Amino acid sequence: MPDSDSLLVSELFYSIQGESTRAGLPCAFVRLCGCNLRCSYCDSRYTWEEEGNVMSIGQVFAWLEDFPGTLVEITGGEPLLQETVYPLLQKLTASGREVLLETGGSLSIERVPVEVGIILDVKAPDSGMTEQNHWPNLALLEQRQQAGSHDEVKFVLCSPEDVAWAVDIVRQHKLTELVPVIFSPVIGHLPPSLLADLVLQKQLPIRLQLQLHTQIWPDAPRGV
Repeated sequence: MPDSDSLLVSELFYSIQGESTRAGLPCAFVRLCGCNLRCSYCDSRYTWEEEGNVMSIGQVFAWLEDFPGTLVEITGGEPLLQETVYPLLQKLTASGREVLLETGGSLSIERVPVEVGIILDVKAPDSGMTEQNHWPNLALLEQRQQAGSHDEVKFVLCSPEDVAWAVDIVRQHKLTELVPVIFSPVIGHLPPSLLADLVLQKQLPIRLQLQLHTQIWPDAPRGV
């Protein structure tokens, strides 16, 4: 097991940000091992099927030196499972980096520094993980926005039923008045054109987004 200064890392890679409101920007990714969810459409099973590598925070920073000033994203798996992620985030923001954290939404975001931009997944029914959503996170988003954070919410959707469910959640919690909201279709399950039609019908300021990196590198299963 990693010690208090170490992380279990699945992979480090430099690529184009493929999702979120920062899509298209160069980004240094720190992908951590481990996940407490098993989403039906998971495209990063290796984060919990493989052992990964133990790395210190210093080693992560040494790798980042090759990409000065670049946007950094901490992702997984579920990065909030590892306690050392918090000092990592604090040190990254203290160094002046713009930092993103992508989380599956099942764990509290209360301890994430407000300087970090959270990409919060909300799991729709077809993911099989809806019961794992930590709903108090949506109230925490409002508190973070008031403190100056720049977060966003993402729904990965498999069907029209998922879309209807997600729209209900957006309206119930007034999410589009609070943060950017992204709807992303699972390719092979929900055609992007159908999702576009459904988004337009709802007349909500929801961003439809395809995974940019999968379009640029369709044959690369990881490291992009």
